[in-house]
Amino acid sequence: MRGVGLKLLAGAGAQIDTTTATGRLESGVFFAAFAEFERELIAERTQAGLAAARVPGRLGGRPRKMNRATLQMAMAAMVDPKAVAAKVAKRLGLTTTTLYAYVNGDGSPKAAAQALLDGQPHGPKPPRSSRQATAA
Repeated sequence: MRGVGLKLLAGAGAQIDTTTATGRLESGVFFAAFAEFERELIAERTQAGLAAARVPGRLGGRPRKMNRATLQMAMAAMVDPKAVAAKVAKRLGLTTTTLYAYVNGDGSPKAAAQALLDGQPHGPKPPRSSRQATAA
């Protein structure tokens, strides 16, 4: 501490003196409440902005690497038992993680791939982990 404090003497019984423990507690509570209020305002504005952007049809987020044509090529390539997933993924400009998110090792489509083939651009959401589900 540098020995610097704030004393507010004016007001209807509201005297704050940050040179005392009580004054520091009161100011800390005030600033914490103000920070929480500001954080909630930012969250509300963000949600309003996202909702406004969705009205004309924008979804937001990073564009998907996997499209219908790439998926069909991946499925066709993975049907071959000699196919190496890393090579197939590299040839298609994907990672093996992305490849396996859509296609099984035998070339059959997973749920995300089926959703893409059915015309749903983003597919089903992955299941939430149990830790996130209890925190929500």
